[in-house]
Amino acid sequence: MVRPTQRYRDEFVIVGYPGREGAHSAAACEVLFPDGAELIPLPSFSAVAKATISREVAFGVLPIENSLSGPVAETHDLLYDELALAITAEAVLRVHHCLVGPAAVTLDRIRVVHSHPIALDQCRRLLAELPEAVAVAAATTADAAAHVAALGDPTEVAIASERAAKLHRLHVIDGNVGDQPEACTRFVSISTFMRLETNGEAWRTAFSFTTDHRPGALHLAIEPLARHSIDLLQLVSRPIPSSPFRYRFDAVLAGHPLDEVVRGALAELRDRTRSVRIFGSYPAELRR
Repeated sequence: MVRPTQRYRDEFVIVGYPGREGAHSAAACEVLFPDGAELIPLPSFSAVAKATISREVAFGVLPIENSLSGPVAETHDLLYDELALAITAEAVLRVHHCLVGPAAVTLDRIRVVHSHPIALDQCRRLLAELPEAVAVAAATTADAAAHVAALGDPTEVAIASERAAKLHRLHVIDGNVGDQPEACTRFVSISTFMRLETNGEAWRTAFSFTTDHRPGALHLAIEPLARHSIDLLQLVSRPIPSSPFRYRFDAVLAGHPLDEVVRGALAELRDRTRSVRIFGSYPAELRR
């Protein structure tokens, strides 16, 4: 059980993230909470959400978008399903995927590659070079590194961070096996409150909406954003499980929900859609 005692701003906050020490999300925590935080590894994305809702942790940190594989569906769906959660901040990190194992081996000796499905998807070229190897999904890249270290079999390797390799005393076989060496991942902090303060900086507002199933419904919904010169930074469609082959739209716009222009455009969008839900407002990304 995570200790539910923390004093926001007065002392270190308790922050939950998915995986183990050495996960990319742990590095994101350090960027999102530069003044210090007590970091608590949790077994899954949903565990982070539940711990945040129950106030066992003050904040959770989850990946939400990658520059190669696009939106992280599980995070989007958790924000939609859990009404108590809101995004409070975002950070963008360059993520280098390393091929790590108990010993240095040539690629032809590798028979199993462990990693998170998103990391595996971002390393397709490597996997194509290993036609005899099996890709095995892990909860996080850090879990994959820990598993490989425990096995001690040089033919079973992981795609993980250099940080995880050092933590588990693994050999870095290749320091960057991602399909694009400059790939970035966007992480968000989540909590049970929505930020409404303004500080003169650039802000983002994340929201979700559903439309009628008819021609032009999506265009009609987002037209007010274009008319008011509001930049739509992201638009993602996600299936609605209770309505087969029907979709909702998750979006991010540039601006604060209390800005007069943004407030007016969102009001128009609400009148033109079946439902609208705000996922949170937060300053534009911190970068490492």
